[in-house]
Parts: sequence; C-alpha cells; structure tokens
Amino acid sequence: MAVDYAVIVVYLAGMLAMGWWGMRRAKSKSEFLVAGRRLGPGMYSGTMAAIVLGGASTIGGVGLGYTHGLSGAWMVFTIGLGLLALSLFFSARIARLKVYTVSEMLDLRYGGRAGVISGVVMWAYTLMLAVTSTIAYATIFDVLFDLPRWAAIVLGGTIVVAYSALGGMWSITLTDMVQFVVKTIGVLLLLLPIAIVKAGGWAEMKAQLPSDYFAPFGIGGQTIFTYVLIYTFGMLIGQDIWQRVFTARDDKVARWGGTVAGTYCLAYAIAGAVIGTAAKVMYPDLGSPDDAFATIVTDELPVGVRGLVLAAALAAVMSTSSGALIACATVANNDIWARLKGAVRHDGGADPSEPARDEVKDNRAFILLMGVAVILISIALNNVVEALTVAYNLLVGGLLVPILGGLLWRRGTVYGALAAVAVGGLTVVGLMAAFGVLATEPIYYGLLASLVAYLAVSLATPPTDPAVLAVWKARLAGHDPSEAADAVAARAAS
Repeated sequence: MAVDYAVIVVYLAGMLAMGWWGMRRAKSKSEFLVAGRRLGPGMYSGTMAAIVLGGASTIGGVGLGYTHGLSGAWMVFTIGLGLLALSLFFSARIARLKVYTVSEMLDLRYGGRAGVISGVVMWAYTLMLAVTSTIAYATIFDVLFDLPRWAAIVLGGTIVVAYSALGGMWSITLTDMVQFVVKTIGVLLLLLPIAIVKAGGWAEMKAQLPSDYFAPFGIGGQTIFTYVLIYTFGMLIGQDIWQRVFTARDDKVARWGGTVAGTYCLAYAIAGAVIGTAAKVMYPDLGSPDDAFATIVTDELPVGVRGLVLAAALAAVMSTSSGALIACATVANNDIWARLKGAVRHDGGADPSEPARDEVKDNRAFILLMGVAVILISIALNNVVEALTVAYNLLVGGLLVPILGGLLWRRGTVYGALAAVAVGGLTVVGLMAAFGVLATEPIYYGLLASLVAYLAVSLATPPTDPAVLAVWKARLAGHDPSEAADAVAARAAS
C-alpha cells in the first residue's frame, strides 16, 4: 500500500497548496465568494460537475447499482437532469442578476422581507450537505489508514476547511478542477472498464444476474419520481449550485458550460450503476451495498491505480464538502448575520450608513466557524440519511415554489412567497412526523401546499411595487445594479 499512500498524500498536499495559491487572488468579496465572476467554459464545466457529483453520487451510486443494477443510475441521473434544466432554462438569468445568494435574489424580486427566513432554510440545507459529505471521509480514510471514525472526520474536514478558508471560491475552483480530472480518470477511465473485465464481461454479467438488473426502470417508477422531486428540483434552487452559476464569466458560459457538466453527470450515473452491477457478480453477499465501491477498489485494482481511484472517491467527497461549506458560510454571513444586524439593503447591497467592513475577512471567519461546526456535528451525528432527507425536503418543499415563481410569474408577491415558505415547510415537517422522515408523502404534499399558498396569497395581496419589478427586470437584462437603480429613480422623477 506504500505507493497508494504516496498517491493520496501527494493529492492532499496539492489541495492545501492550491488553497494557499488561491489566497493570493481572493482580495475582494467577489473574488472570495464567486471567483470574481470570471470563469470560462472549461473551468466552469469542470467545477460544476465536481460539486454535484459527491460521495453520494460515487459511493452511493455504485451501491445502488449493486442493489438494483442499471436502474440504480437514476439517482445520479436525476441530478444530471436537474443541472441540465438549470443550465438551459435559468442559469443565464441567474448569472445576470450579479447577486451572491438565493435569498438576495428573492429579496430583489419581491422587494425585501423574504431574505432571513429563506436564508435560514437554505443554511440548514447547506449545513447538512456539508455534514454528510464530511462524514464520508470516515469511510475512505478507514480504508486507507485504518483510522477511527472521529480522527478520519477531523483529518478530512480540517483539510477542506483550511483550503476553503484560505482562498475561498478561487481555492475551491482550483481544487475542484483537479478533483474533476482525478474523478474522470479514476472512475470513468480506470475503474469502469476494469470492473467489467473482472466480472467476466457484459455477457457473463447478464448470465449471472437476474434480468431485472438490466431493466431501465427496475428501481420502480415511484422511486424515480421521488428522485426527480428531490434531486432534479433541488439542483434548481440550491445555494451551493447557484453560487457556482455566479462564477460564470457571462450568461453563455453559464448556459453551455452547465450543459456540458449536466451531460457528464448522465455518463457518470451510468458508469456508477455498471460498476455496482459488476461488483454484484464478483461479491454477491456484501454486508452493505455501500461497501461495493471500497471492496472492488481494494481487491481488484493494481497498486498505484488503487490509490488513484481512492483519491477519486476522496475528490468526489471533498468537492461537494467544500462547495457546501462555502455556501453555508455565505448564507450564514450575508443572509442571516448581516441582515439581522441591518448591514445590507433588500437588494443585497451594503447599507451606506453602516461602517465599512473587511468582507473577505468576515467571510473567511464564517467559513472557519461553520467548518468547526460541521466537523463537530459530523462526529456526533449517526443517522445522516435522515438528516439530509429533512434538509432536502425543507429546501424543495419550502423554497422551490417562491424561487421558480419569482423567475416565471410576474404576479407573485412577497406575501405569497412568505406563505409558500411557511406553509410548504410546516407541511413537510408535519408529514415527516406523521409518516416518517424517509416517506415520500411529505415532499409530495409539501410542494402542493406551497404552490396553493403561493398562488392564493399572491392573488389576494397587492401586486409587487412596479419600481421593484423595474429594478428586477433591469438586473435580469444584465444592467449594472447601480445603473438599474438610477434608471428606476429617473423614471419615477419624470
């Protein structure tokens, strides 16, 4: 294992070195939080694919393939579909808004008062996403170094917190590009063909396994529909995903770069399911489906290659973890703390009456603070699947309708948005208590209740102020925020 250890150590050292390099570039809030909005198509595609394809997509995707065969690809496939929908239909408008968070978009669209409550929901989601990604280090470092669970979490979490806090989005972008390359080589180009060959080839796999392992919808229509509601819609509204959209150099990069990343996700989904299917042939009696990835890597791959593929799994976890961490810190600082202090206006700009702040220092401090919280919660928490399900249900059930409604329906009002968040969120929580956290009913009825509340309250309350809509329309057209405000003021004066 000495060669494999060397590969992993070099990889981890490279992550920290890129964090140090990124610190030299992140001199402003824009550079620190959204990489100066300067990413071109190559870097944008790679980093977007890296953040959405985490440990669940890699280790969990192979596990679903082990259990269900080719239809196990559907979870990751719906993630790719969500990224494609976001990129083709919404990303250009999102990028032109020049905001930093989803809550800033809601305040800009509805005229304020929606930011804090939506920020709390988004903060809970990004926090739990970071926690579940951090816990995945325990599995990987246990395979590599036989570390106890808490030590593995502290080691992996410290590395991610360090490079994220040093250079912000620039560090995360650079490390994500390396992680994207490592994942592509390790999973698609090495593990996939080796797994098929070790299983005896495609014909032998079909001979050894039941026919439903090769049925495209074998996992079940209801399961696929639930994946669409949670993951496809979750891709449309998550702060971790939007924050990457904000890094695009222009709306064309956001649209077509994201389309490339979404297509890559579809290929990655199929690869994971095929690897899991091959593992079922080789190891039909594993104790847990999630052991399939580590088992096939440690038992079937040659020295050096094994280290690279384990580095690929580590890359998948780190990319999601770092993206969720900076999203969590951004929301905590800009949407909750700064708003409670009254340091920002409803459009996300700084309040001129407030003293000037070192925003890079503030955001770096929040990454450190949230990073420590994530590590401690990860050590204490056991049932992460339920915790992440709660977060996703609240995100989609509470925020999907007001976000998409704001982008698509002019008549939506701030009261309708607040009602949608409250009614959808409370319905989800109540039904999870009644039917269980992992039940499908909460997200179904939560979305429906949120939609009804949004439509009914919006129609029953006065339309949004035309001046607010004018600024919103100007921002959607890509005008500079200050120019948009000046244009509205001039129009009102005339």
